[in-house]
Amino acid sequence: MTERVVLAYSGGLDTSVCIGWIAEETGAEVIAVAVDVGQGGEDLDVIRKRALACGAVEAEVADAKDEFADEYCLPAIKANALYMDRYPLVSALSRPTIVKHLVAAARKHGATTVAHGCTGKGNDQVRFEAGISSLAPDLKCIAPVRDYAMTRDKAIAFCEEKNLPIATTKKSPYSIDQNVFGRAVETGFLEDIWNAPIEDVYEYTQNPATPRDADEVVITFEEGVPVALDGRPVTVLQAVQQLNERAGAQGIGRIDMVEDRLVGIKSREVYEAPGAIALITAHQELENVTVERELARYKRQVEQRWGELVYDGLWFSPLKRALDGFIDEANQQVSGDIRMTLHGGRAVVTGRKSDRSLYDFNLATYDTGDTFDQSLSKGFIELFGMSSKIAAKRDLA
Repeated sequence: MTERVVLAYSGGLDTSVCIGWIAEETGAEVIAVAVDVGQGGEDLDVIRKRALACGAVEAEVADAKDEFADEYCLPAIKANALYMDRYPLVSALSRPTIVKHLVAAARKHGATTVAHGCTGKGNDQVRFEAGISSLAPDLKCIAPVRDYAMTRDKAIAFCEEKNLPIATTKKSPYSIDQNVFGRAVETGFLEDIWNAPIEDVYEYTQNPATPRDADEVVITFEEGVPVALDGRPVTVLQAVQQLNERAGAQGIGRIDMVEDRLVGIKSREVYEAPGAIALITAHQELENVTVERELARYKRQVEQRWGELVYDGLWFSPLKRALDGFIDEANQQVSGDIRMTLHGGRAVVTGRKSDRSLYDFNLATYDTGDTFDQSLSKGFIELFGMSSKIAAKRDLA
């Protein structure tokens, strides 16, 4: 029986060439799987037909936009997930979504191997292969670009030799990965970290320096889930999409950073994530109002570790699953409204309202009606500082 390989297929040059390349190198039949996580571009049916025309024995396409938003982006919002305090895990979140569909296709078609188009220098190879091994330890993984030294020049030559139905036009100066949660841009002149990004790098956001009227939005959350914008009900996908438009129009969500890759190198990345940044900013502020102090302090530690696990490709790991339970519990009281002004590249919170609020006006006010008993503070400070006071006496003796 001929072996079968499931290929993560994008419709572009590299993965189109991978179909024939894998068949020639391994003798296996190739099943192409394309997953729509809101990256835009070509119609899924066009992509499916191209895969078949390039030699795939089967081609599957999946509209996973809502799945991606509900099962991957939403946990990141609840976790206020920002790798290195800045990056909202745009690419890292989409990989486990795709992995689930690859494994399902492998089971359906009796494949023994899963292939992807990643290089040997990036994080995505780890995200794909660690995810696949967690869901299906019996499946093998190959990466033609990495494992068979499939350079772009070789890919173009193979494409022309086999007369494949894919354009081999001039390569974009950038390497781009995008989905509904954001857009990642690297390589080209950006590899010189002294070079500033130019406007043609950006697609999801407008120039924040351009004068324009501010936009005010009210985001409603229920147990950490965004459920309405300006009082109109939305799904998670719709919340991200609409805030991509509104926050993007104000230049919000541009990130230019040098990040620590899992493989040990530092890499310069430019991201755009207007909807993600707006939602995480709002969610963080609603937590400030509704989450008890000790829980909030501990959750910030969990958030950092959760983000590192997801960045490192360990979405399906036992620790990540356990932290998910903590984060869901911590979001039980995170319900209410956050008002934000979107303007000049910033999403600024201007109002907070919640039935679950822990903010007590009568305790916080300095005016008449203050119910805070200030006479208790003197003894509290004496006890709170006692251990340090005793140590200081000893050290100064």
